Amino acid sequence: MLNPSPRWLAFEREDERASAPRSFEEALARFEALWRFARSVRPDLGEDWRADLGPDFAVARAINGLPPAA
Repeated sequence: MLNPSPRWLAFEREDERASAPRSFEEALARFEALWRFARSVRPDLGEDWRADLGPDFAVARAINGLPPAA
């Protein structure tokens, strides 16, 4: 097992902060790139990660007091 030094942990935190997405579009692009990579490793994950989000969106809309999607 690795035991990173405090200096290394600080480096990792700063690197993550510097490369963090600055907008929703950047975050979505990063996620989609990671999804493509995950699918290259495990093709059984499904083709479109958005396909399974219908129930999640319905719950989110209800929690936020929005009407069901048409």
